Amino acid sequence: MPDPLKRPLWRGRTLALLGILLVAANLRTAVAALSPIFAEIRVDFAISSIAVGVLGMLPPVCFAIFGIVAPAFTRRASLETVMVFSLAAILLGDLVRAFAGSFVVLAVGSAIAFAGMGVGNVLLPPLVKRYFPDRIGLVTSLYATVMSISTLLPPLIAVPVADSAGWRISVGMWGAISVLAVLPWLRILVSHRPAHPDHDVEIEEAGPRMLGRVWHTAIGWSLMVVFAVSSVNAYAMFAWLPEILHDTAGSDPAEAGALLSLYAAMGIPASLLVPMLAARLRSVGILVYAAVACFAVGYLGLILAPASATWIWVVFAGLGPLLFPLSLVLINVRTRTHEGAVALSGFVQGAGYTLGALGPLVVGVLHQVTGQWTIALVVLLGTAVAAAVAGSIVARPHQLEDSFPDR
Repeated sequence: MPDPLKRPLWRGRTLALLGILLVAANLRTAVAALSPIFAEIRVDFAISSIAVGVLGMLPPVCFAIFGIVAPAFTRRASLETVMVFSLAAILLGDLVRAFAGSFVVLAVGSAIAFAGMGVGNVLLPPLVKRYFPDRIGLVTSLYATVMSISTLLPPLIAVPVADSAGWRISVGMWGAISVLAVLPWLRILVSHRPAHPDHDVEIEEAGPRMLGRVWHTAIGWSLMVVFAVSSVNAYAMFAWLPEILHDTAGSDPAEAGALLSLYAAMGIPASLLVPMLAARLRSVGILVYAAVACFAVGYLGLILAPASATWIWVVFAGLGPLLFPLSLVLINVRTRTHEGAVALSGFVQGAGYTLGALGPLVVGVLHQVTGQWTIALVVLLGTAVAAAVAGSIVARPHQLEDSFPDR
């Protein structure tokens, strides 16, 4: 039976939908655009292996820090205004990187861009809740899919552009998407246009009281663990999967790179389907347990038979992070208010990305100590068990605000 509260997707909120999708297109480009062209950059200035490692850790670190502080920005300005400033930061970071003459400047530009992305990560779920309360699953699915595609594109075209126009163009050209993304939000702010004729766009506040309360809720911690497991595994695999496949399955660099792209591509079907399913299911536990099963099959395959049907193990390992789009939609599904969505989004993504930053480091240390990859893969498999435990709490159909004692 159709939901009588549902409205046509575009009517009265076209600019908001375009803005949300264009913001999503900005949230991973700077992460994925740099690593394929380090050889070209080294022609202009030195970048050591340690420096590459620092750049690799910057995204989750910045996502964590600015995920935690982003809700504080919304106490002084609307979601739309803060989003404009976050896009400006992404643009500035891209430009600083394009004109960098040393590793330090390149790292500073990267940190600025990642800071803007960290704020954007937190603001997108409450923006969806504000403008599309009747289409949370669909719009989350759309923007998560755009994020997945924007992760795939930069590595595919970075090298050809760098070869033809130079690495500075290859790095800086992504700023054009930031310029496009800011236009709908500027128009909304200038016109003071509501999300829908019957739905006023109020100033958003996530007060310290609400932010502090999230830290004492089971739903906050359990959803953070689910998000963190996705982050830990994804960043660990993006950093180390090619080397794991080279050492355990005998894959050459071209094959390992293609399998890494296959791993990343698994985020597209997950982003398309999971948010819509989560918005409709009374209990999302089946989705959490499906992700845990995918992690188990993928990692056990890489441990026990890495050279046999390698691509199958990579596909299953890549489906495990379906926990990421699931977490994004649950930020809205498990809150009643915009204030609650902002606070929960900041806590889940801030703390989750903090743990995610440890993934590549822990895997690297375990490999260095043991000289093989088995223990590291077992540890990653153990994180999936943590997600299963947290998922039993996330699966309960309850709201963040219901956890507060004075309700």
